[in-house]
Amino acid sequence: MSRSGLHCVESCLSCHLRSRGFFCNLSPESIEDFNRIKHAAVFPEHAVVLVEGQSPWGIFVLCQGRAKLSTTSRDGKTLIVRIAEPGEVLGLHAVITGGPYELTVETMQPCQLNFVGREDMLRFLNEHADAALHATQHLARDCSDSYGVVRTIGLSHSVSERFARFLLETAEDGEVSNGTVRVRLAMTHEEISQLVGTSRETITRLLSEFRRNSMAELKGSTLIIHNHPALKSLVGA
Repeated sequence: MSRSGLHCVESCLSCHLRSRGFFCNLSPESIEDFNRIKHAAVFPEHAVVLVEGQSPWGIFVLCQGRAKLSTTSRDGKTLIVRIAEPGEVLGLHAVITGGPYELTVETMQPCQLNFVGREDMLRFLNEHADAALHATQHLARDCSDSYGVVRTIGLSHSVSERFARFLLETAEDGEVSNGTVRVRLAMTHEEISQLVGTSRETITRLLSEFRRNSMAELKGSTLIIHNHPALKSLVGA
């Protein structure tokens, strides 16, 4: 148990976290070899793991926690491309191509990440076909997510439409009771604005409007959707 309260799983061989969607859901032989080259560590909240523009020195597998992947313009404007969930590989594209990291990765809560150096990772993928297939699937998913960001920001008619779409997507995993959806949303107004592509002040204003119109509200870290059809009408769904 680390000081963050997160229990670090040291060995991939006895890991209870792995599921079908995890990169490391590999054959026994592959996972044994992966276990030899990875290094497990716990990172605190708001730790910067990878930095956009740096030369690739390895990948991180997110085992526990959540991390935000962002890009920053020359004038300092930040856009969160997506939120990484457990099982994802971070920095994989840069490690394979040899180009710089495309995104900055910052933890949103205490996280366990398994690190593998670039040369070890390339050798591992070359020697294990199932791992190479999983890596391809992860890269394809990253590409698809990027297309989604372009569609959402580039084709939405208004910020309120983008924000409503974000709320609906967040609520997909929520608990439904008497038509009301509740889901944990541990993000600040600033982080939401960076994900939607607007300003923090705009998100605060939209939350006030949605609450006043009995559509949705944010109480602490709990998102409450009161009127799902009204939100869907904003995105034309």
